Amino acid sequence: MSGRCIAMWSGPRNISTAMMRAWENRSDTVVVDEPFYAHFLKATGLDHPMSEQIIQHGNTDWRAVVDELSTPPESGIFYQKHISTHWLEHFATDWLRGLSNVFLIREPEPVVASYANKRDGLTASDLGYSQQAGLFDLLNSQGTQPVVLDSQRFLNNPAAQLEKLCDSLQINFEHSMLDWPAGARETDGLWGAHWYDAVNSSTGFGPARRDVPKLDEKQQHIADLCKPYYEAMKQYAI
Repeated sequence: MSGRCIAMWSGPRNISTAMMRAWENRSDTVVVDEPFYAHFLKATGLDHPMSEQIIQHGNTDWRAVVDELSTPPESGIFYQKHISTHWLEHFATDWLRGLSNVFLIREPEPVVASYANKRDGLTASDLGYSQQAGLFDLLNSQGTQPVVLDSQRFLNNPAAQLEKLCDSLQINFEHSMLDWPAGARETDGLWGAHWYDAVNSSTGFGPARRDVPKLDEKQQHIADLCKPYYEAMKQYAI
């Protein structure tokens, strides 16, 4: 069987890195971590942790990145972890049709709370909900409705959700996706040193968060701006 390219589109502070761990633990999969990040930082000039190092060591040519992402392996799976905030308006879109696209969503309140602990000056745009919904609508309009995973529902039963996901993608489910060795990976982006402390200590998917985070007025306003995009995609979640 010829190779497959699977693109997982998530906002930040979701279970996207744990999901990458799950796929990398398969017997047939190679992964790439946030391949558009260097271009995003160079193009926007935004001040992110480790920005200079990421730009210096990453690929800042989005066209070259697209060429790599749209080239399937001879066999097996090429899994791509994408953060939707990195999607910029000048990107071409035709290549997306050659990928199996999956959207990983999470309700905004815990995302806002988690992101605010890691970076100051939070805005709604930093969380990528509008970018994610725009990509979803684009693919939907092309007649290729992507698979949607809601992280809360996923964490309530990871095994069942992964089986559903693999079935939707028409690939075999592997139980090895449910646990992995603790620690960092060579495939992690440089930014893992700042963002991946929790996932590096994990050996599997943790339980869903049950408490309701306390947000200040500004943070709640940001969550409210993101909510309609989340709700629009949630209706498609498996």
